[in-house]
Amino acid sequence: MQEEVNNKTVALGVSTTKMTARMLLKVVRMYLQHLKNKQAHPNIPQGKQSVKQLAKQNQGMTNIEITDKNIKSFEKYARKYGIDFALKKDSTVKPPKYMVFFKARDQDAITAAFKEFSVSMMKKAEKPSVLENLKKMKQAIKDNVIEKVKNKHKEQSL
Repeated sequence: MQEEVNNKTVALGVSTTKMTARMLLKVVRMYLQHLKNKQAHPNIPQGKQSVKQLAKQNQGMTNIEITDKNIKSFEKYARKYGIDFALKKDSTVKPPKYMVFFKARDQDAITAAFKEFSVSMMKKAEKPSVLENLKKMKQAIKDNVIEKVKNKHKEQSL
């Protein structure tokens, strides 16, 4: 009985060793395949990048001048449309202008993104600011409290 248990234990140890060796071999093969694919497809930056990185891609660049201060909110729409772009600030002019550089092949996508961006900015402009509403409400409450206090003093003096 003891000898049978020992034989099964040894057999389990051998099969486990073979399995781990197979797994190790499989992992090394997968890693080598990954390295091979990585060399075939170098990392090309996506989305927001520097002008230098965008120019390195040799696909032609165009630009649009923007004077809006909310250029940061444009990035959301650029990511949505998969646009590779670069921002450059021109501080020589007052107010500063921003230049948005993008690949020439992305022209249709940039047009659609700017349309959607401008529509959302118009909607935001139409909406009253939460802070402004809060200030108005504070003032209304303050005026109402002052009137109540004045009325209390009048009632007590009678």
